[in-house]
Amino acid sequence: MRATFSLGRVAGVRVGVHWSVLVIFVLIMVGLAGGVFWQAHPDRPAWQYWLASGVTAVLFLLSLLAHEVSHALVARRNGVSVEGITLWLLGGLARLRSEAATPGAELRIAGVGPLVSLLLGGLFALAAGLLAAYSEAGLVAASLAWLAGINILLAVFNALPAAPLDGGRLLRAAVWWKTGSPLRATAVATAAGRFLGWALVAVGVYLVLVGAVFSGIWLVVIGWFVIAMATAEGGQAKLRDMLGGIPVSDAMTPAPVTVPAVTTIGEFLADPRYRYRHSAFPVVDGDNTAAGLVTLKGADGVAETERSSTRVTDVMVPVGDLPTPRPDDPLARLVPELQADRVHRALVLEGDRLVGIVTSSDISRVMSWLSSSSAWRKRTL
Repeated sequence: MRATFSLGRVAGVRVGVHWSVLVIFVLIMVGLAGGVFWQAHPDRPAWQYWLASGVTAVLFLLSLLAHEVSHALVARRNGVSVEGITLWLLGGLARLRSEAATPGAELRIAGVGPLVSLLLGGLFALAAGLLAAYSEAGLVAASLAWLAGINILLAVFNALPAAPLDGGRLLRAAVWWKTGSPLRATAVATAAGRFLGWALVAVGVYLVLVGAVFSGIWLVVIGWFVIAMATAEGGQAKLRDMLGGIPVSDAMTPAPVTVPAVTTIGEFLADPRYRYRHSAFPVVDGDNTAAGLVTLKGADGVAETERSSTRVTDVMVPVGDLPTPRPDDPLARLVPELQADRVHRALVLEGDRLVGIVTSSDISRVMSWLSSSSAWRKRTL
């Protein structure tokens, strides 16, 4: 899920918003202004309902952001790099570039999100109670009470033991600790996720049939999303198992075609070495030190009048924003980083020096070879 526009960084983590978040924003505003707030406090001016519902919707999105930021911060403390956070229709998504190395790390990363939502729910409930007891700010208290309830509901729902929810991660950590097999743990969590997803779809269809059309459709959408994400996680786990024991050097393209950092955009686009072979190239300094990755699309976006004065370093993806494995690193560990990376490429380094490049196509090539390999077939028997 890619962000439509960026909100900048929070605690050093890139935060973006997908356009679909506007749907949930509008739904909350309409539901509160035309329903919850109006029924609880009638005879108020219409603008008060809309103002209160708008502020409440913003605070809800900030609550989702706090939930995801907590995942990201704990992930970083446990050695898992974070690509960024995106808020979208069904909540928030913290994109991690790699997986937890131990069941304990998985437990900490997954468990902090529901705890933060539960804490926020408690704080909003306390504020609502105090405000209702000592003032007449009815709509403000109603807003805080709604935020308390929705955050507690978010914590409970996310704690359900089914992938891709946080509870599914907790279940995976427990099974991983018990069996010693992260693959088996993922299989258990994803099976639970598919079961939960189909259960939500079934309940949603029932609600549609009895007349609660909106609620029913909403549950069907959530259920289908849970099924799809759980299935995807299961597939990724099998892929990582298949790639087990294979180093990055077996998949990389050694000594790739590079672009000197001093090259201008005009020179880059005019040089036939870069025009036809690939869509992205590593950028290096004079001693082959990796500086980043420049894409033809990014270079082509520079105005023609500025191409002679703009260098590739001005439009490249910096090396710090790219996966940078060593040749002997496990290829399986690189897979989630490539999937999370926006250009789906990794620069293979020895120290700071570039020795190769790995793309998603390289991973597919290795997978195809393994799938047809007699060695792999014997391994799976």
